[in-house]
Amino acid sequence: MIQKKDNSRPTKENSKPREARAAKTEKPRRSGATNAEREVAQARAKRSEAPARKKYDDKESRGGAKKSYDRPVRATRPAGRKVSAPQKPKEPHAEGAMRLNKYIAHAGICSRREADELIAAGSVKVNGKVVTEMGYQVMPGDEVQYGGEKLRSERLRYFLLNKPKGFITTTDDPQERRTVMMLMDGCCAERIYPVGRLDRATTGLLLFTNDGELAKKLTHPSTQVYKIYQVELNKPVTKEDMKKLLEGIELEDGPMHVDDIQYAAVGKTIDKRIVGVELHSGRNRIVRRLFEALGYEVHKLDRTTFAGLTKKDLPRGRWRELTEKEVGFLKMI
Repeated sequence: MIQKKDNSRPTKENSKPREARAAKTEKPRRSGATNAEREVAQARAKRSEAPARKKYDDKESRGGAKKSYDRPVRATRPAGRKVSAPQKPKEPHAEGAMRLNKYIAHAGICSRREADELIAAGSVKVNGKVVTEMGYQVMPGDEVQYGGEKLRSERLRYFLLNKPKGFITTTDDPQERRTVMMLMDGCCAERIYPVGRLDRATTGLLLFTNDGELAKKLTHPSTQVYKIYQVELNKPVTKEDMKKLLEGIELEDGPMHVDDIQYAAVGKTIDKRIVGVELHSGRNRIVRRLFEALGYEVHKLDRTTFAGLTKKDLPRGRWRELTEKEVGFLKMI
């Protein structure tokens, strides 16, 4: 009869120390991954996706052993901001060079945008050759032609003169009388000319420029640039005549009316011989002719406002250059 082995008795294996048995015994397998294992797996997945990472050592809070981590390099810009691609440096232009469309605009032919259309259509020649390249640089000494005529480009200049009495509005007088150009002598190197005109006895504001496009715009009847005159007459103006001027008067070149007329204040009193007149017409001697048609004689006529420009801080016989803001306003009219 076989006897059953008594497990309670110490065997050779059980007689070994407990530490040895524990080392030899295999650890039981776990049914699922722990939170730590999942975190390690996620970290490895992130490391495989990140393009640039660096390592650093840190100590565990327990046991003092060093643990190695993978940490992504900090981006130089905040996430979500678009980083513009480096631009190619512009090639320096030769001294004195000017874009072709700007050259044409400065010559008073048209605006820069319209000049681009002329260039694209092959209507512009440089040194005898048709140029259709946008951004073409005109060099000093180059000859630019449009419509068979040579163009002359200059820097656009704008000046305002407070014209005194006794000067005629012209660029050249065969009779050698005093002209407004004598008052503008030395203001600039460019050739400028008056916009519109004031007769010899009329004083006040007169605009000068070499911007042909703007000059044409300001003098065209459709633009209706408003002007204000101070008129001193030989006798008081009646209310009835002021009403006639507002309603319209028939002149030899057609009916005409003023936009507004008011008595002018001289100090603290009202002088009915002096009136302020606002109108948009550019007809020759129109203010004088209106009052002469009603039986008045104009003693003094002074233009105090032209297209929003005034005589403030501008003495009689002096000129000043317009600011960029004033030029921009004129171009928006």
